[in-house]
Amino acid sequence: MVVWIKKTTFVLDERVIDRLRREAARSGRTMSEIVEAAIRRLLDDRTPPKDLPDLPTFRSGYLVDVSDRDALYTTMERES
Repeated sequence: MVVWIKKTTFVLDERVIDRLRREAARSGRTMSEIVEAAIRRLLDDRTPPKDLPDLPTFRSGYLVDVSDRDALYTTMERES
């Protein structure tokens, strides 16, 4: 397995950096190790999106699929 390491710069609040520095000293890990672990946890713990229900339909005299931008614009232009 090839592992690519990329150096990245983040702008963090000083209070966060101070807490991070203390945690690194307390745990014997580097600040980078702690940040990487936190980001991995954040990304791995994301709940997959639920299937969304269909949008409701209304009787308005026009049948337009609002997800079809071209059809929506065409209908709107007819009304102007």
